[in-house]
Amino acid sequence: MRLYFLVLMLACRSVTGQLLPEPVLPEQLLTGKWDADWVKMPGINEDVYGVFLYRNRFHLPERPDSFIIHLSADSRYRLFINGRMAGFGPAKSDPNHWIFDTYNIAGFLDGGINVIAVMVWNYGAYRPASLVSRDTRFLCQGNGPDEAFLNTPGAWKVIQDESIGPVPIDHGLLKTYIVVPPGDYFTASLHPWGWTERDFDHSGWENPESLADACPRGTGDIIDHALIPRQIPAMKMAHLIGPEIRRIDRDLPEESGMVLNNMVIPPGTRKKILLDHKLLINAFPALTWSGGNGATITVTYSESLFDATGQKGNRNTIVGKTMTGYSDIIKPDGGTNRQYTPLWFRTFRYAELEIETEGDSLVLNRFDLIRTGYPFMESASFQSSHPRLHEIWQTGWRTAELCAGETYYDCPYYEQLQYVGDTRIQSLISLYVSGDDRLMRKAIIDFYHSILPEGLTQSRYPSEPQQIIPTYSLLWIFMLNDYLWHRPDYEFVFGFLIPVQNIISWFEKRIDEDTGMVGPVEFWPFIDWTPEWESTMGAPPEAFTGNSSIVTLLFAMAVGHAAEIFTFFGYEDIGTSYDRLAEKLTSATADRCWNTTRELMADSPSHTNFSQHANALAVLTGAIPEDMQALLIERVLRSKEIVQAGFYFKFYLNRALIKAGLGNKYLEQLHPWFSMIDSGLTTFAEKPDPSRSDCHAWSASPLIELISTVAGIRPGNYGFESVIIEPKPGNLRWIKATMPHYRGVIQTDLEFSKKREASGTITLPPGLTGIFIWNGSVKDLVPGKQKIHLKSLEAEFKIK
Repeated sequence: MRLYFLVLMLACRSVTGQLLPEPVLPEQLLTGKWDADWVKMPGINEDVYGVFLYRNRFHLPERPDSFIIHLSADSRYRLFINGRMAGFGPAKSDPNHWIFDTYNIAGFLDGGINVIAVMVWNYGAYRPASLVSRDTRFLCQGNGPDEAFLNTPGAWKVIQDESIGPVPIDHGLLKTYIVVPPGDYFTASLHPWGWTERDFDHSGWENPESLADACPRGTGDIIDHALIPRQIPAMKMAHLIGPEIRRIDRDLPEESGMVLNNMVIPPGTRKKILLDHKLLINAFPALTWSGGNGATITVTYSESLFDATGQKGNRNTIVGKTMTGYSDIIKPDGGTNRQYTPLWFRTFRYAELEIETEGDSLVLNRFDLIRTGYPFMESASFQSSHPRLHEIWQTGWRTAELCAGETYYDCPYYEQLQYVGDTRIQSLISLYVSGDDRLMRKAIIDFYHSILPEGLTQSRYPSEPQQIIPTYSLLWIFMLNDYLWHRPDYEFVFGFLIPVQNIISWFEKRIDEDTGMVGPVEFWPFIDWTPEWESTMGAPPEAFTGNSSIVTLLFAMAVGHAAEIFTFFGYEDIGTSYDRLAEKLTSATADRCWNTTRELMADSPSHTNFSQHANALAVLTGAIPEDMQALLIERVLRSKEIVQAGFYFKFYLNRALIKAGLGNKYLEQLHPWFSMIDSGLTTFAEKPDPSRSDCHAWSASPLIELISTVAGIRPGNYGFESVIIEPKPGNLRWIKATMPHYRGVIQTDLEFSKKREASGTITLPPGLTGIFIWNGSVKDLVPGKQKIHLKSLEAEFKIK
């Protein structure tokens, strides 16, 4: 148990604020049963939809300097102290590793009467796929004797909030896979207004009843909601001005920047108001209204509007388009300055208010936004002589931000699920742009927690139901290797060596003895979304029948990473055996799948199908000799008749381009991203139109390459204990870039002449050394600022 918590705490870093993700915890909270119990409201069915309000009113002689409590709930809670919201959680997890949050709430307290109010809810049958839940429950534990009176059940009171119910998502209307929380149906007349305030009378509320012991992971006789400390900081909460009005009924107002401000809706009126935030956002909308007794307000959210054929077209255009999305429904009670904020955030650019009043006029006072997400800081920067690369940077970073919360999200509107394939790219973006690796570490641990008896990780986690994409288990090994290259947290990675072996063993058992390639793969061997593989859900057909060059080479690449990892940790025998296995896999694939006529790697020994995917992996694994790689990649990029890589797999295709020595051609590959921006997208989409999701972080991979390839900043060895700076500017005349490093900031300010000279300055943080490579010339780098002036030892090329 202590080893488990050691690995877990290595995933934590201190941050400032009221939520403490790395507190100094009393020993009992990690080693024994807590004094507090899990509680619930008496008489309820704890596995159905329900919202419950808890209060504890108490007296303090004076404001304390420190007052620490630990909270958790199944599934969610929202914490208020003396009427002020103080936090929400817990971070997504599973009942075998249930996260508790630690708060120092001293700054919210006063001498005299105080009240802690907590809203707890469970979605029941409407639960989103990313929430793994057992039953509705709540837990509060004081940190020590001074806070022990807040231990549940204690003096807590509880009531069910009958004002909030679900608005199920209409899957038939949206016609796609969508597994986020339902909308809210809020009936204002049933809500106990003011329940978070000190002077609210809760004398009629019930005493909560104990449901179960609260035990940390590794203790107790039953593993159920086994408690572990939070590993990540609190989500950011930023108040923003509401979206602009773009349309009222069929009228199109001028682009005046007008927002909702005490708009009066007369009695007996039906009206639609279309709001446009201009940018996609994750936010808690907060609608404030007055009057309107008996009215109905339906708020529908969408990434884009749709035309009569169901297409999105240019996202900025609204003429001839209508709203389709999920909704919240509000029933006003006639009160003044009423406000409702949904239980969970909404993802949208457009929001439409559909109002129907009865005998009372309704005043729409405000429509505010509370932006939320993981608190990444944009610590990197990229500037260049290209007039539009800053648009790629801004749009890519917005995409990455919207796809990160308590876990990484594949997409915030439709799923909010953390998939290994998406997360590998997202984690690299986090390292290169933010330098914050906490969410990456949590993701690595989450996937470790997901491992099934077969030895494979689940494809997405936390998640109900289970889903297995065996190829994504291989990418978890890629993630470990990525982390090892960029961080010197060697003990953290060391804890995952056995699962790596088990994943490799699973695939090794499926090698076809006759061909030496991977045979049929069970479950869902997803590779990429392409039109040709739509009928097989993004898997090359050969993955199911066996001897897929794509699956075999992906396996070989993972085995190669494992060889590096095991050798680094001193397991040379295992590392050598993995090197041999990788070589056998690549050789077998090249022998059977290389087509001498087309000079391409086929998708299988039958040479029936060809793809960019197989050829990119052939380069990345070294299945093709180095002197053939550049010509192969150029051929692959020209060949439009083979299966083209989608936005997701273009990351690997571009990595192959770079490995083949064609990094100076990388910027030429960004046309699809500029096309997305030109179509009005403010984030990068899942795939080319028609695209389901307008925001998919796997499509933000250019952020990685602008820093690591174009600016050329990358680790020189495991742990990023040295740096290699080898810019591939293409036709750029100058580049200014910064990248965060755990020792400080790496800065480059370089110009490139027509004579292929590189000049400028490079600044390294204290303790970091490295080399600068410029077309065959090499210069040692030392900590601090240094001048650069190198001539090329290779052939010249044109600089525009």
